Amino acid sequence: MQTEKTCAKSCCPLMLNRRRFLTGAGVLAVAMKTGVFDFASSLFAAESRSPGKPLVRIVFVRPDVEGYWMGWPGAAYDIAARQRDYTRILNAAAEKFGVELDLRPEPLADEKDVNTCLEQLKAQPPNGLIVVSMSLNQSWPHINKIAADRGQIPTIVFSPMGTSFTAHLQGTRNIPGVYVAATQDLDWLTFGVRMLRTMWDMKHTRLCIVRGDKEEDRTLNVIGTTLHYIPRARYPQEYRKIELSDEVRELADYYARHARKIVEPSKQDIINAAKNYVLARRIMAAEKCQGMSVDCLPLVQNRLIPAPPCIAWLRLNDEGSVGACEAEWNSAISLRLTSLLFDRPGFMQDPAPNTVNNTLMGAHCSCPTKLAGFDKPAEPFILRSHSESETGVAPQVLWREGQEVTVMKFQGPESIILGTGKVLRNIETPPAGGCRTSVELELDDVADCRDTKGFHQLFIYGNLELPFKAYCQLAGINVVHI
Repeated sequence: MQTEKTCAKSCCPLMLNRRRFLTGAGVLAVAMKTGVFDFASSLFAAESRSPGKPLVRIVFVRPDVEGYWMGWPGAAYDIAARQRDYTRILNAAAEKFGVELDLRPEPLADEKDVNTCLEQLKAQPPNGLIVVSMSLNQSWPHINKIAADRGQIPTIVFSPMGTSFTAHLQGTRNIPGVYVAATQDLDWLTFGVRMLRTMWDMKHTRLCIVRGDKEEDRTLNVIGTTLHYIPRARYPQEYRKIELSDEVRELADYYARHARKIVEPSKQDIINAAKNYVLARRIMAAEKCQGMSVDCLPLVQNRLIPAPPCIAWLRLNDEGSVGACEAEWNSAISLRLTSLLFDRPGFMQDPAPNTVNNTLMGAHCSCPTKLAGFDKPAEPFILRSHSESETGVAPQVLWREGQEVTVMKFQGPESIILGTGKVLRNIETPPAGGCRTSVELELDDVADCRDTKGFHQLFIYGNLELPFKAYCQLAGINVVHI
């Protein structure tokens, strides 16, 4: 079956109340009947959010005066107006990301105030702390004391321009769990709140890992994510129960209509592929998980399922959930973090160093299309077969040449590898071998491509090195250059 298709990009926004309605019971069926299924952004993102709200305490450190005279931040610095600005931004961010704020409007002006604050933190520790510096010399002895004595509370010190010199920033730079944001950008506070929400979400995430022959839970240290293992045999058993429903037909039709072209797959192949998505959603709902990873290759190799879950993983990752290949939990938690922190998916791939060009090629048979962001247009894709088995459906997603990218992956929950580069080209299969989505990257600061660390790293749109490092400093995660 070979047909040329034109990619119809839908940009129709959904009202928030409708999105909440659609993420309730029968979400997929409702989406089909209301004709909004082709809006392939964060339609199901609310399902992927972990329950509850983190509590974040906010304190302002400054002298208890109405105005300054001489020195930085200067007499022109309107103390009350700036505190209102910070409060407005923080409240808006808290509402956006679902965070409860405990904001103390009175300043921490002296050692007594700071000691009282520390006692309160010890008695009722919040899930995060944001300390706002509002003076140059008077604030930092107090800030350093809070940072040193706060216990294990993840802490952000926000120092807007005019409230710190180089020397002031030395006392906090090596304290685990403390990130200092010294910047002229007041809106950075929004990302600070998001980082604390993401730490909460990672701690309360459950990922379904389908492999082996027993059911068990494993909670990862540092990040706190729970890996919920279920037997691999359950997947093909549940697959056989998926009927040819309206949901399956509409999902298959969506990808057939939006593909730039269809090469190997038949109509039945696309239907079989769509069933994997419905199955994945059912298992995730039953197990109360926000994503999943399946040891899929033995299922395909032994013909226990008629189609690998490549399209299902594409869809889950495009929605802000997690679909990871090969029961690879390090990649699964990497996908989860990327989605939560940057509103975009990552591409889990097999790395193949190109020694002729000193570049890195990466390939896999599942790749998301919303690479630029859940609310951005999808990248074009071609429907292909799963290259290793020549069965089912796998997407060939066409990456934007020249696009800056980040390469990232957890190496255990306490460490990530991190690097940057740009997209040189897409690689066609055939004539090349390997998986259907194949991309070649030029990496930054890698003298020999054979030294590239890791396997199944994520390729992610955008240069995200610094915000990843900020998050890792706050969350107590070690960063190793790629």
